[in-house]
Amino acid sequence: MGNFNVRVYGLLINEYQEVLLSDEEEYGKRFIKFPGGGLEYGEGLIAGLKREFLEECDLAVEIIRHFYTTDFFVESVFGGGQLIAVYYIVKAKADLKIKISHKVYDFEGQEGKSKQSFRWVPIQQLQKDTVTFPVDQYVVELLKVEKL
Repeated sequence: MGNFNVRVYGLLINEYQEVLLSDEEEYGKRFIKFPGGGLEYGEGLIAGLKREFLEECDLAVEIIRHFYTTDFFVESVFGGGQLIAVYYIVKAKADLKIKISHKVYDFEGQEGKSKQSFRWVPIQQLQKDTVTFPVDQYVVELLKVEKL
């Protein structure tokens, strides 16, 4: 049996029907995704998502509801194995304190192998190729038809 890579992501949508995206660079590779990441051993999905938002966005979130779980095969870009990605609609418990950029990959002033910036993107302006990874691209299509 192969390995599984379980990841959990949050769809944080503001009052203007914009979703928060994370622009990232790891080891020279750039990608755009929803906030979230890998589940740690012994951690549940909800706890993992709350931890990821605290780590990435310094933000406590409330989980509103499940949105989507991967239902097709895709190999994980992060660490290999079969990817299982779970998406939740989340709500901020406080105002965002992180810098919100208006340009893609705004890593100004960031050093090191790992860089990250955030921006709001109107859901109706999202395109599949706005985000990098196949499951996120599928979620973009679902988001555009969902009435939130």
